[in-house]
Amino acid sequence: MPEDWNRALAIVAHPDDLEYGAAAAIARWTAAGREVAYLMVTRGEAGIDTMEPERAARVRQAEQRASAAVVGVEEVEFLDHRDGVVEEGVALRRDLTAAIRRHRPELLITLNHHETWGGVNWNTPDHRAVGRAVLDAAGDAGNRWIFTDLADRGLEPWDGVRWVAVAGSPQPTHAVEVAQEDVDRAVASLAEHRAYIGALSDKEPAEYAREFVTGVMDMLAGQTGGRRAVAFQVYPRG
Repeated sequence: MPEDWNRALAIVAHPDDLEYGAAAAIARWTAAGREVAYLMVTRGEAGIDTMEPERAARVRQAEQRASAAVVGVEEVEFLDHRDGVVEEGVALRRDLTAAIRRHRPELLITLNHHETWGGVNWNTPDHRAVGRAVLDAAGDAGNRWIFTDLADRGLEPWDGVRWVAVAGSPQPTHAVEVAQEDVDRAVASLAEHRAYIGALSDKEPAEYAREFVTGVMDMLAGQTGGRRAVAFQVYPRG
């Protein structure tokens, strides 16, 4: 996995997406002094069946901020695209391009944009739309002739994105080895999504989170020599 970078921006569709994929790696990176910021395209308002959207948005934003803090991420932003019906297209690309120009990362992180999870379960439209838009916006951010209005707002082109790393991809190319303390922080980070987990499972959030996080890593163990790691599909940019 590339290590010669200092600033990353993680862009995903929903609160909790990073905790289900990349949090242990992010914990390792922030502990090493790297800067990581989060951008959620939605506020997760359609994610809890027993909670009306306006309240769910408030709850899930608070849970996401608490979750990010556990792995050393201080900056968490939310866009206002509608949860469940994120539209892939120019408007989304413009918003992501603006964020990339604002944060000026070398590494972008996102979640699986492929049609399935491991060729078995169908991926959701929001994940697919956002992941693909991240890949597109990585290039858009550096082209001064695309979204020219952004420069008028002080967002000058940024062609410094060197890689896009996709967590949860069924086609991983790289892995970040993590220590037990990184795993523990990732578990605690996921467990902060208490209301969301409570709607999914009867288990205590900490128990649910540990089973999920360690279960994913154990599935990768055969490809990592038995070491715990987080896998990514990495797209280098020329």
